Amino acid sequence: MVAVIESKEPQAACAQTAGPAIHVANLFKNYGSARVLDGLNIDVAHGEFYALMGPNGSGKSTLSGIIASVIKYDSGTVQVLGTDPSEARKFIGYVPQDNFSIPLLTGRENLQYFAGVLGYSGKEAAEMADQLLAKVGLTADANKRASQYSGGMRKKLEVATALFPGIKVLILDEPTTGLDPAARRDFFDLVRGAVDSGTSILLITHLGSDADLADRVGLIYKGKIVAEDKPEVLKREYATVDVITVETSVHSQQVSRLLEGYSRDGKLAETSTGYHIFAKDGAELVPEVIHALDRAGVGEKRIEVSTATLEDVFFKVTEHPMHEATVP
Repeated sequence: MVAVIESKEPQAACAQTAGPAIHVANLFKNYGSARVLDGLNIDVAHGEFYALMGPNGSGKSTLSGIIASVIKYDSGTVQVLGTDPSEARKFIGYVPQDNFSIPLLTGRENLQYFAGVLGYSGKEAAEMADQLLAKVGLTADANKRASQYSGGMRKKLEVATALFPGIKVLILDEPTTGLDPAARRDFFDLVRGAVDSGTSILLITHLGSDADLADRVGLIYKGKIVAEDKPEVLKREYATVDVITVETSVHSQQVSRLLEGYSRDGKLAETSTGYHIFAKDGAELVPEVIHALDRAGVGEKRIEVSTATLEDVFFKVTEHPMHEATVP
């Protein structure tokens, strides 16, 4: 079950609060001896699109489950719309990473089923299903089984289950995994529409291209927020240099030491195919890098210069590449 709603009659008292829509302070969570959340703090304003970005294992999905009141925490403060998440469940829509729609049911039947679980009558469920299908652009495919939907269509259907009347906070955990560019674009059009209507969005992602679309981004590492601001501010503050991407045929300490000499502050990010060099005036350095690699007998497969991304910001802040899992 996704849209964690317990009643079809929203309580006016919780519809709007003076404080943030989501408030998390000094939050701790352990799994056995592994500390997953380590004194984490985060606030999401009403009507804000906030992206929580971090590598796999950084604690972001655990945090989303705690806010959605499906995971218990050890200590700290967690409030949604000014109250405990368990009390605000009727206002929270939660879409986990894994698909949960029922494959053998049609899109319309899925929504009618969830509406019935939430207490709507058969007539109300049918009307609600048609309204939500139209809202996410699935009316023409309403009578197809979910198993026949593309990845993008199925994700839209699952987001629709979290948009029943009264939802004020929507939590999306890695929602674009497996989506093609067109489906991703359509998906974020839907997200932006929800924000424009006043819904607060918490997006969980490891993709800088997704986080870039948010109003504000928090970078999470080892269970803590290590940087937070608007995407453009983070890139301007932490990644004011160019990024030289070098794909090589050889990965070795010798190559790393060689390229570190061209990187600002000696910081170099190793990728699965080569290296990222962070440097001022990257375009001017490229011929020097190529010449140095040739002298060392290391041929480059590809070399290019680009402006910094949020993944580069993450590396600058933590000195760890985004793709690296940091917490079990």
